[in-house]
Amino acid sequence: MSPSNSGQIVTSGGGNDSLSRTPGTSAEERNINERSIKDRWIVLLLFLASCLYLALFRNYTVFNADEGVILQGAERILAGQVLYRDFFSFYTPGSFYWMAFLFGIFGNSMLIARAALVLYGGVFAALTYLLARRVCAGWSSLLAASAVTLTCLPYRFVILHNWDSTLLAYLSLYCAVLLVEKRHWGWAWATGSFAALTFLFEQSKGTGLLIGLLAGWFLIRWCSRGDRFPGQKPVIATILGFFWPFALTFGYFAAKHSLREMAADWTWAVFHYSVANKLPYGFVVLSTPDATGVLSGSWASEAILAIVAGPFFFIPILPIAAVAILLWLVLRRFQRKALPPNYEHWLLVSAVLSGLLLSTLLTRRADFTHLNYLGPLFYLVLAWGLDGLRLPSRLWRASVPAVVFYSILSITFFGLTLLIPVLNADHRISTVRGMIKTGAPDRALEYVQAHTNQGESIFVYPYQPSFYYLTGTFSATRFDYLQPGMHTTGQFQEALQQLAAAPPRVVLFETSFSENYSLTWPNTPVQVFVAGDPIEKFVFANYRPCTVLVANGFWHFVFLVRKDKHCSDDEKDAREIEPSRGWTD
Repeated sequence: MSPSNSGQIVTSGGGNDSLSRTPGTSAEERNINERSIKDRWIVLLLFLASCLYLALFRNYTVFNADEGVILQGAERILAGQVLYRDFFSFYTPGSFYWMAFLFGIFGNSMLIARAALVLYGGVFAALTYLLARRVCAGWSSLLAASAVTLTCLPYRFVILHNWDSTLLAYLSLYCAVLLVEKRHWGWAWATGSFAALTFLFEQSKGTGLLIGLLAGWFLIRWCSRGDRFPGQKPVIATILGFFWPFALTFGYFAAKHSLREMAADWTWAVFHYSVANKLPYGFVVLSTPDATGVLSGSWASEAILAIVAGPFFFIPILPIAAVAILLWLVLRRFQRKALPPNYEHWLLVSAVLSGLLLSTLLTRRADFTHLNYLGPLFYLVLAWGLDGLRLPSRLWRASVPAVVFYSILSITFFGLTLLIPVLNADHRISTVRGMIKTGAPDRALEYVQAHTNQGESIFVYPYQPSFYYLTGTFSATRFDYLQPGMHTTGQFQEALQQLAAAPPRVVLFETSFSENYSLTWPNTPVQVFVAGDPIEKFVFANYRPCTVLVANGFWHFVFLVRKDKHCSDDEKDAREIEPSRGWTD
């Protein structure tokens, strides 16, 4: 490759103030992977292989409670309700209306929503290869793309705003890279558009992305004083691209007379979300309270665990490495040392990854799960470290084969632990939203569906909105879930007033929440449970327990009916099983 004409950066001070660097390649040469027939075929095969693999997860579920938030919100929108005005959410509106759009076009089914995730996975793999290939060899780019497919979506294959916003953030970064390479206003407009949409699907991630993009562009301009990047036209195009999604959003909610409610709900999370949801960096949410059984054993089992659990360790390390790379580049600029080839690419991508890491830290949700949502982008750093950076350290170069072997082994076995339960799942449940597959019979969902009517208002408390969607029912309040420690006292009182005004026939009460919250929300204030729950008191005073149900072997529910109704003949009185709850007739 021949050096570019801008191989030397000269400041306004003259020759003594010059900064030399290793010449970079031209934009056409940097983009060669997209013009290569070989790389095009690799990207296509990656996309198809990833989609085929992830399709195995499409109808498998463990009834993740979070999945019902977006699904039921989309169901409400299809029923004519308006987000924020008719039901509460502190999410920005993108995922709700996107899912409602998909349901309106292709049919209201959980399998349609899951099909979108399958396509997301294919795009994640393709983008990872395309961006890594710019500075890395084909083998390390393929390794990173394969890691994305095997470990990211399968770890939490559920419908969430997190995956929607990660896809949009990735598309924004990709367009920004093309903007740096081609300097065309069209890529600037696309970058701004996808950045705005990222915010409208998840405000924290959109904020981190915007900070990263601005920082990356500033650093590129600072390091290239003779190049006035990004230029006037791209700046205007970026602003216009960023503006139009917000204009449509604000115009829609203004027409629905709910701008005030929208603003209140968007800012609500700033003051309340992290109260119960904050977790330490890299924290892994266990599915069982018996962590000692997982983390102890013979040396052989511990060695196997060290291999299988590899992503739990290196995914939290990758974004920190991105920050270190960014600081290294900035330090070299300060020291007036040679910058690596394609330094603009390194600056932009590492700045964006640093901004996305910042978004998890600001929300105090930098746990493994939320870092894994950003894993498709963070895995770029894996390819960089193995091949792209070409680090001068002899020790590191000698260690790379072992690191590659461990990475392949760990990623493969981690993926297998996620795939095996899906392949072994043989129990199928027919729901009003499609046929789903589980690892064991789930009496709770089947029972609720058999004893409620589609379209009926019921109350599931405190946290399992998936049951609303899968049974075709609606919450009797404007809240699809109420999380103790996060939702405010005023919101609990509002829900209580709505229940008292129009008591639903059926209540599904989770009795195990106070026992299991320490696994998923360990920072929930203890006083929440000490002070007493007014909704629980209302339910126990006005409803008759019928039977106890178990979902996923983890959640325990009591199915209750209003006291002026009667339990079915096949129901066993729950008071024989749960005498400690204090129910009375």
